Amino acid sequence: MTEAWRRALVLAPHTDDGEFGCGGTAARLLEAGSEVRYLAFSIATRSLPAGFPPDTLAREVRDATAALGIPDQNLTVHDFDVRTFPERRQDILELLVAVWDEYRPDVVFQPSVHDVHQDHQTVAQEGLRAFKRTTVLGYEIPWNNFDFSYGCYVALEERHVERKVAAVRCYASQQHRRYADADYIWHLARVHGTNVNRDFAEVFQVYRIVA
Repeated sequence: MTEAWRRALVLAPHTDDGEFGCGGTAARLLEAGSEVRYLAFSIATRSLPAGFPPDTLAREVRDATAALGIPDQNLTVHDFDVRTFPERRQDILELLVAVWDEYRPDVVFQPSVHDVHQDHQTVAQEGLRAFKRTTVLGYEIPWNNFDFSYGCYVALEERHVERKVAAVRCYASQQHRRYADADYIWHLARVHGTNVNRDFAEVFQVYRIVA
């Protein structure tokens, strides 16, 4: 199935969501020659720890996506204010519709509609509206998902998980968060892989498959 995903789009409400949710899958697709674009909606300036300049996450996401292998020209970073996405719903939808018109991705990776963070939920809901003509998969953010359907597993090799870990490590401003720990990322990938008799995997909620 992944061979048909020649153009992939990652929707990250905040910088680093895409790396956590589908960084290994992005690395696998890039290795296979697919084009991957990464769209971040917020650099979450108000959520930065003390001592970090306001543009920290804008710089860190460039390093992180480069670690996955995404070219700089395929990264787009917006600056919607964190935790206010529901108020900007129409702006977000129009932005996504413009991306559909211009890029026509074969697959879209986005947050789950069951994600309890209001920004994640808004991107997920508007993503389903904008990309209803293509394959849409919801990625897992375990600490935000109270309900998640494990419908699609993408097997990973060790090198893909290594790229994901390297990408997350680029976020120096987020290393205080428990889920940024490399062991956590490895263990989660190993658990998902074990569930489908693979070494490593990422898991997604299936919203639409268009083949």
